[in-house]
Amino acid sequence: MPEILSMRARAAVVDNWLKIRLETLVPDLMRREKIDMWLIIAREYNEDPVIATMLPAKWLRARRRTILVFFDKGRQEGVERLAVARYDIGEFFKKAWDKEKQPDQWQRLVGIIDERNPKRIALNYSADFGLADGIAHTGFKSLNAKLPKKYVNRIVSGERLAIGWLETRIPAELEVYPSICRIAHRIIAEGLSDKVIQPGITTTEDVEWWYRERIRGLKLVTWFHPSVSLQRAEEPERSGSFAAKPKAKTIRRGDLIHVDFGITYLGLNTDTQEHAYVLKAGETDVPEGLKKALATGNRLQDILNSNFKAGRSGNEILKLSLTQANSEGIVPSIYTHPIGFHGHGAGPTIGLWDQQGGVPGKGDYELFYNTAYSNELNVQVAIPEWNNKKIRIMLEQDIIFTKEGARFIDGRQTNLYLIH
Repeated sequence: MPEILSMRARAAVVDNWLKIRLETLVPDLMRREKIDMWLIIAREYNEDPVIATMLPAKWLRARRRTILVFFDKGRQEGVERLAVARYDIGEFFKKAWDKEKQPDQWQRLVGIIDERNPKRIALNYSADFGLADGIAHTGFKSLNAKLPKKYVNRIVSGERLAIGWLETRIPAELEVYPSICRIAHRIIAEGLSDKVIQPGITTTEDVEWWYRERIRGLKLVTWFHPSVSLQRAEEPERSGSFAAKPKAKTIRRGDLIHVDFGITYLGLNTDTQEHAYVLKAGETDVPEGLKKALATGNRLQDILNSNFKAGRSGNEILKLSLTQANSEGIVPSIYTHPIGFHGHGAGPTIGLWDQQGGVPGKGDYELFYNTAYSNELNVQVAIPEWNNKKIRIMLEQDIIFTKEGARFIDGRQTNLYLIH
């Protein structure tokens, strides 16, 4: 298990990353998207998903109404960062509003805009991406009511700017992400062992709650409740639908156990699905059919990773991968998503379990370098030792996409965990 930092040490790391991101990433993104000014408007307990990732580590919420202003003054002077708020926001945004001199916060914002005369003003609204749709109706109405018409006509969607900020990982984050995924892998392995599972007594729900307690015991949090399910020879085939959660079952010898698990640490998320096999009396290894099924799932992972190319849309990657898998005799289903600041993160959606023909809007967004994804999919395979019953090997491992291609952040499962 990698070292897990104290809360104080974590705050120092996160604030250092934030400083680097604001100084390097924001200017690049604003120029890439040709945005002169970016406004992010939020209220306490109703934070824009983007502003929530821009607050100092000791700021758990926005305060009152918080308005952030980014203005690109050019490559020589860089991007100016202001807070139209009652407070400085740490060292990152300088307070630019004195309520005693100008009681109207909106009017002060208009003054800042007027002084800089931006050509394109980005606001976080989006029809397709919830994470880029952070401005509330009241904030949007109030701003438009105060802005002179010439500036209202310059407002554009900051969708791609917001997604770019959320999806892009800086080098410092890429260096640490493997340790975060390794922590998740260690916890999963511990739960899929006879330390936790006693066949005939332990239920799938028991294991789920063990994971919740273990995460808390390590002073970590999860972004979703862990899921533990099983498949066994004598029961009906698993439905392809993920609309309903399987009921709790007592784990028995000969069961194939599936776990879906994620943690949040240093502001980054993991999402992993792995399997374990409970040995029957007299067995010393996994049945060959299950081994081959896992290998088939690994092959689909490789196919998907090989189709990650900068500029391709999520829908293009999905179609290419499914076509290649079908040509190799694999029965595939792909539902891969971005990951980072959020578990189901910003960026291109590469299939949904119930939309294997592509996802309009979110699937049309293209792939950029230095982004992270959960390679999530399943394969349907017949198991000879189970009277050719068809099972689903459901796999998920986090990957990073750089100029070198797509790679697993901390490896992947190529052998089933064994529970003796």
